[in-house]
Amino acid sequence: MTRKGKRLVLIGGALAALALAVGLVLFALRDNIVFFYTPSELAQKQLAPGARLRIGGLVKEGAVTRGEGRNVAFVVTDRTSDLSVTYTGLLPDLFREGQGVVVDGTLAPDGVFRADSVLAKHDERYMPREVADALKKQGVWKGDGK
Repeated sequence: MTRKGKRLVLIGGALAALALAVGLVLFALRDNIVFFYTPSELAQKQLAPGARLRIGGLVKEGAVTRGEGRNVAFVVTDRTSDLSVTYTGLLPDLFREGQGVVVDGTLAPDGVFRADSVLAKHDERYMPREVADALKKQGVWKGDGK
């Protein structure tokens, strides 16, 4: 085999290995590429308890319950499905009922979402794009048309 042929085989092998690596990474991340799930999407997914994920939606009106210390229970809704969430810690100052929220954590075996962090919108006009898109898709968007 000539020097040029050896180089061509080496380059072809390197490209094949790179393509295989990219394919394996994309296969492993296929469910985690989504920024977050809405409660309806989560109900359809039927994920195993203990799965780490991110959910987003609105804090349901009348569903915030403050427990002892920093324990808080609330419900995240997309107006189609609801998901109970528990959180221990300080909530953002702008956290309140009817507002958009994105929550990181794990799904417990009892179906309650155990949150590690809670993100709330920062002013009246802002809502995470993914939350707004999900609400528009379900026909419950009350925004200013943007």
